[in-house]
Amino acid sequence: MAQQVISLKKNLNIPNLLTVLRIFLVPIIVAILLVEFDGRAFLALGLFLLASLTDFIDGYLARKNNQITPLGILLDPIADKLLISSSFISLVALSLAPAWAVIILVGREIGVTGLRAIAAGEGMIMPASSLGKTKMFLEVLSIILLILSIRYNKLSAAGALFLYLAVVFSLYSAGEYIIKFVKYFNNKEE
Repeated sequence: MAQQVISLKKNLNIPNLLTVLRIFLVPIIVAILLVEFDGRAFLALGLFLLASLTDFIDGYLARKNNQITPLGILLDPIADKLLISSSFISLVALSLAPAWAVIILVGREIGVTGLRAIAAGEGMIMPASSLGKTKMFLEVLSIILLILSIRYNKLSAAGALFLYLAVVFSLYSAGEYIIKFVKYFNNKEE
């Protein structure tokens, strides 16, 4: 019992609480996007930006304060995928993002997450690549512009452009992960 209390205290830190906050913000952002009312674009955008900011801050604080925990390692990518996927799916429901592009992005996330889990089970660490980080940046920028296009229709073309760029980087980064995965297991078998 004492060991479980120590483990719980270790996992209850600011970075992990920020990650949990990001997870709790997801359904609120979705609800705001999908219910029509004046100001919903700005409210949804504000909460999306807050959630996105927690992603940066939790990682920074965890590294700076040596508070990287197994719980944080597990929850952080889940929180990211929930935030991005839910936002894009909501934008599809609003006819602001094409379903085919969102299917590619969400499918890639599921596929790469599965690949990384298999690799981790075999002792291979597959950290986020620079292509993957660029993809994430493009996704966030696209979501920001598409949310704003609820109010300012002229931004929808820019949002779509960044969405299409995110799809391209998504496919390239998925290929990069697959190549690393195959090379690792080919070398392991030799």
